[in-house]
Amino acid sequence: MLIVRWMLYLCLAFGACVVRADADLENSHYTTGLPSRDGIGKFYMGREISHVMGHLGAGWLERPERERQERTDLLIAGLSLSDDFVVADIGAGTGYFTFPVAQRVPRGKVFSVDIQPEMLARVERRKALENVANVETVLGEEDDPKLPAKEIDLAFIVDAYHEFSFPREMGERLKESLKPGGRLVLVEYRAEDRRVPIKRLHKMSELQVKQEMAAIGLDWIKTESYLPQQHVLIFQKPTAQP
Repeated sequence: MLIVRWMLYLCLAFGACVVRADADLENSHYTTGLPSRDGIGKFYMGREISHVMGHLGAGWLERPERERQERTDLLIAGLSLSDDFVVADIGAGTGYFTFPVAQRVPRGKVFSVDIQPEMLARVERRKALENVANVETVLGEEDDPKLPAKEIDLAFIVDAYHEFSFPREMGERLKESLKPGGRLVLVEYRAEDRRVPIKRLHKMSELQVKQEMAAIGLDWIKTESYLPQQHVLIFQKPTAQP
């Protein structure tokens, strides 16, 4: 059955938007509706998916005050990495987390995954400049991170999952890429906290994230609250697979 999917909203001056419609979207998991200012008009489990921050927003990811505001140093330290882990940084952007994580897995590697070639080009330039051998860039697709099956010890997604156009498909492919017992760490701005100065669609509640991960068969392990603005939600692939 052919339906229309809303794919691109170019918000113009004065708040007007131009919408491009594409056909042939599989509708088993999604509904469409009138888009909000920051959303794409596509809904998953009651949540409107937000616009993607493009490569022109790279400066926001690398802003000098980010570590102080978000305590990214605590997040990196809290990932519980072994030095031989195979790690996937999903929605890696400029590689802000890729490179410090690579330092912590000297006998392992980090897949730095993004759907924007411009972001991966930045990662490659830094990789060459710093002579980093254990980082591999991967050009993913909207519905597939293009990772090898059952090879990842830990995948993490920082402030990006809420932008995925195909969260169900991406989640399923990520689950396939994890080793049995492998973990997925989702970091999202807390929707429950009105003091977090982020637009509504760029936040997620703990309940919403847990529902979406349960739908793909990942087990919730714990939610940590050591960051000033974000949830750190930890999920695990079951060790016994059918």
